[in-house]
Amino acid sequence: MERIPILKMGDLLLVTIQVDMHDRLAMTLQDDLTNRITQTHAHGVLIDVSALDIVDSFIGRILSNIARMSRVLDAQTVVVGMQPAVAITLVELGLSLTGIRTALNVEKGMALLRSSLDKTTDQITATKWSADDDPED
Repeated sequence: MERIPILKMGDLLLVTIQVDMHDRLAMTLQDDLTNRITQTHAHGVLIDVSALDIVDSFIGRILSNIARMSRVLDAQTVVVGMQPAVAITLVELGLSLTGIRTALNVEKGMALLRSSLDKTTDQITATKWSADDDPED
């Protein structure tokens, strides 16, 4: 069965779609990616769609589902490299891709994920510090 590779880079997963997406491959990617997030405890997912020339409503929904499932599993999603024709098609189909952030390329997408993860870590640390403070000290 055809599969899309999922690479681990620290606490991030990188998915580069280099083939035409069909429904079964999209479903397999969704399952594989959610399993990898769980196995690796990844906090970010970057999906490179620069090789996709066309998408349909099903593929758009799968991308949105991946982002929502990733969020539930404590990972943020960024989609990079979207071609103008793909963006136009998604808008014309009425797909808002809720929960998916986008960037122009992999480098900018990685920077966006890192920045977001750093902010989340800072918020967790601040919350922990305030919870550890003993008002009776």
